[in-house]
Amino acid sequence: MVMPNLSEFGTILLFIVGAIVFAIIGLLVAKFIRPDKPNFEKLTTYESGEDTVGNAWGKFNIQFYVVAIIFLLFEVEIIYLFPWAIVFGDKELIEGTDWAWAWFAITEMFIFILLLALSLIYAWRKGFLDWVKPVKSAINYSSSIPKEAYKHLKG
Repeated sequence: MVMPNLSEFGTILLFIVGAIVFAIIGLLVAKFIRPDKPNFEKLTTYESGEDTVGNAWGKFNIQFYVVAIIFLLFEVEIIYLFPWAIVFGDKELIEGTDWAWAWFAITEMFIFILLLALSLIYAWRKGFLDWVKPVKSAINYSSSIPKEAYKHLKG
């Protein structure tokens, strides 16, 4: 139901305010009804169930950044393609005009998609999408325990 004196932007503003109020009320109700029993285990830092070792400035694979940047490239593609598809799919716009703008829009989008495909092929050919696998090497460890001490465990 749309109120007669409310513009379309006013309706959107009401939805945004309603969503914020809904989220705040949900968080407040959860704060009042949840149990509050802190202990040592709950107050520790959680990192995928593993205890943290070392400091936060450790080294990690740069490939994560490359994959994230390529993901953002194709995410931007969707941002441009979705409004184009909505406008291009509108029957009233297509029937009311000549087809010159439609062919221009289709050509423009195919060029855009072609450039994105070429950028993906470029990244693929340059090896930016290849995951760097660690090299496994044998560990040469000599134990002070003689090998005969382990014979009783094999049986």
